[in-house]
Amino acid sequence: MPEVEEKVWTVRDCLDWTMGYLKRRGQDHPRLSAEWLLCAATGLERIDLYTHFDRPLSPEERTIMRTGVKRRADGEPLQYITGETSFRGHSILCAPEVLIPRPETEFLVDLVLTHLDERVIGHQEIERHRVELPWNASVEAARQAEVARQVEAAAAREAERAGETLSQYGGGHETAAAVDAGEAATGSAVAGEGTDSSDDSACEAHEVQEGAEPPVSARVLEVGCGTGCVSLSLALERRGRVACVATDISRPAIDLALRNRERCGLAPDAVDIRFGDLICPVEESERGTFDVLVSNPPYIPTAVMGGLPHEVKDYEPHLALDGGPDGLAIFRRLLDAAPFVLKPGGLFACELFEGAVEDAAALCRGAGMVNVRAIEDLTRRPRFVFAEMPPRL
Repeated sequence: MPEVEEKVWTVRDCLDWTMGYLKRRGQDHPRLSAEWLLCAATGLERIDLYTHFDRPLSPEERTIMRTGVKRRADGEPLQYITGETSFRGHSILCAPEVLIPRPETEFLVDLVLTHLDERVIGHQEIERHRVELPWNASVEAARQAEVARQVEAAAAREAERAGETLSQYGGGHETAAAVDAGEAATGSAVAGEGTDSSDDSACEAHEVQEGAEPPVSARVLEVGCGTGCVSLSLALERRGRVACVATDISRPAIDLALRNRERCGLAPDAVDIRFGDLICPVEESERGTFDVLVSNPPYIPTAVMGGLPHEVKDYEPHLALDGGPDGLAIFRRLLDAAPFVLKPGGLFACELFEGAVEDAAALCRGAGMVNVRAIEDLTRRPRFVFAEMPPRL
């Protein structure tokens, strides 16, 4: 009996079949899901899928695809299946039991960065560095020749003056004054290098400016860090200028945030990740030292939890979602904690449920905070509350 050849599945075959299957199962954005799953299985970038349509899948890749497609058809979030997501262009690892980063939170980071730039760290200073150019050697040779000429001229003048003096007093040897004058001329010529020489000016005209990395000048406390995406983005995008302390009460979240810190190439002093409830991990010596307290706390009202999409309510951790009866249970605790960790004038920034933003703003005003703002997200929904500690009198 002749053997039946097994079908060769190419990238295009698998992409087309997966899109059709997920569409029939009622999944939103079936093409995007198919692309993500294929990328995870093959290691290709999304753009590469379309330039490698005829590439056959290996048996191992097909096995990964079958498992991934089944999980996605059942409603599991893509980020848990592929194990990662993109947040502000940074590759962030994802895992079950840890909340998946959302686009709204990317905007929260943007708002905090704007505050830091305008109110805390200012504009990054520029440091000038000399660049080796093809004509630098000839410029340097000309400079050295000019130095030698100045030394010789100064020595000749002093020798002439010394000769006149000696002829008057009968001396015939070089005086210490002449030697000192020659050394002084040499020193002044070298000290003048790069300032008085016209040759040096030509070289200076071809210097470039590069961004220097100033010392850390802002401290941020993030409560409920999850994957760590907020603190990691702040530290990455203002490297060397912002240091973060990130806390979470979930052990899986802490473990994942530590892995993401390593993935991002950041040191513990850039993002210090600590296990504990709210601000409990903050040390006594750190009280009142933070420029920003930022949080994306659990904020879904309990009554709304049941109406969340299947892939959210049945897969993402309720610990990171349920914000109590009005969605502000954790927010109130953060507001109470803010005066103990923030500097005078420090920023308190929270992402919240759209129906609770105005109530949260009123709570901030009632707590004596100033410059309280309710801010919309990119879809024009109320999403964030920003408030500041009163400045020191």
